Amino acid sequence: MTETIDKAPPRLADRARAVLGKRNLVLIGLMGAGKSAVGRLTAQALGVPFVDSDHEIERVSRMTIPELFAAYGEPEFRALEARVIKRLLKTGPRVLSTGGGAFINETSRKYIRRGGLTVWLKADLDVLWERVTKRDNRPLLKTENPRQTLENLMNARYPIYAEADLTVISRDVRKEVMVDEVLSAIAASGSEK
Repeated sequence: MTETIDKAPPRLADRARAVLGKRNLVLIGLMGAGKSAVGRLTAQALGVPFVDSDHEIERVSRMTIPELFAAYGEPEFRALEARVIKRLLKTGPRVLSTGGGAFINETSRKYIRRGGLTVWLKADLDVLWERVTKRDNRPLLKTENPRQTLENLMNARYPIYAEADLTVISRDVRKEVMVDEVLSAIAASGSEK
């Protein structure tokens, strides 16, 4: 099934695109928040390229994220992630979906803030848990109590994610609804200036 974004009023996408200008749109949030799925459709609606930083890291390293964590540990992974994000944000506009820890890393956060408009896809624990249990590729959840680990990550990261330019609540609705809400938040941010 091919997902389309026919539901978004063209004027909304056009207004959001005008507010974005040459800036990148950077989606941040915890694993399972919908950054990749919503990001891909948002890019389509805006008529700009979509890039997932985790996929780009895997492409350049020729290793999966879990393999990178296992081989080099989180600090080395975060350093690689920062370099990749810095490179990806040099050109735009585009929609960039980042890994859950990217905005937490001070270096990556500096590049992200300088390189684009940030949207935090904020989800509650139940929504995230339902989504992350569908895939077994989350290295930070390889713990004795992964749900508690996810909650601990929320508690530690949400205050930092709250520094994003915009926040959109991610919940169990159709992706097209989420895209409309992201576009509306962007468009509204332009009228506040």
